[in-house]
Parts: sequence; structure tokens; C-alpha cells
Amino acid sequence: MIKVGDALPAATLMEYSEVEGNGCSIGPNPVDVAKASAGKTIALFALPGAFTPTCSAKHVPGYVTHFDDLKKAGVDEIWCVSVNDAFVMGAWARDQHTTGKVRMLGDGSADFTKATGLTLDLTARGMGLRSNRYSMLIKDGKVATLNVEGPGKFEVSDAETMLAQAKG
Repeated sequence: MIKVGDALPAATLMEYSEVEGNGCSIGPNPVDVAKASAGKTIALFALPGAFTPTCSAKHVPGYVTHFDDLKKAGVDEIWCVSVNDAFVMGAWARDQHTTGKVRMLGDGSADFTKATGLTLDLTARGMGLRSNRYSMLIKDGKVATLNVEGPGKFEVSDAETMLAQAKG
């Protein structure tokens, strides 16, 4: 499992863009994790699935609400990673009003999630291999803090915990 001090794994996530800009075309665009995190402080949080109850009601809204506070604490970008395709993440971004605040990044084949060692097997619930719920503060591509939730919990990967860590 990835740990504090480790570099993020080499992977490509996918981000759905509804408008052209900054070299991104409309539709799914690749995001090279190493390049996108270089020289930046990123609050990354991952969760089991788009449109799922805790993720939609608490996890994403917390980061949207605390966007300004996280920016003031030195966070350059906020990333939400889920084992969903870019189209689903784009629809969820619209639903959650994340534009300009949280980058909704799809890990459709779970390559990033597998490389972090933070997988969650929800096959018995009809969801297949997913991401565990966690957050990490990343500085220049390296893990500065890591907060992994216990099974069924939502206690340490929330925006308030990340904000305290970013300020610290």
C-alpha cells in the first residue's frame, strides 16, 4: 500500500470536459498523474463510486464547500478519484457542481487504484473492484499525508481533516 513519502504511481486518469480550454477538448481527456501533480500541492480524495450515498451526500460536497479554505491553506488543486469512467465522472461533476473547484477524475480500469494498493472488492455487492475511501495531501507528486477509512466509515478522509492537515 502507498505510504507517506512515496511518489504517486505512474498512471493516467481521465477527466471529462464540457467546454474546450487549456488544451483540453470536449469529452474525456487524459491526465498524466506525474505531470499534473508536479510542483503542486493537491488534496486528493478517493471513494468507492460516483452517485453512491455517502460519496454524494457528504464526501464531494465537503470538498466543494471548503474549496476556498483549502486554497488559502496552500492547496493548488482538489482531485476526486473513483473507479468510474470519465463520462460518469462528468455527469457526477454536473450534479455536484464541482466545476472550477474539484477535478473529477475517472480511474475506469482501476489502474491508479491498484497501483496505490487501496482497492476495495465490492464484487459481492455487484460493483466489482473499487477504490477504498481515503484522502491524501500530495506535495510535488509525493504523499505528505494519507487518511484511509475503515470499512464502511467516513471519519478521516473528509474535507475538514484535509484542511487541518493542509494548514499544519
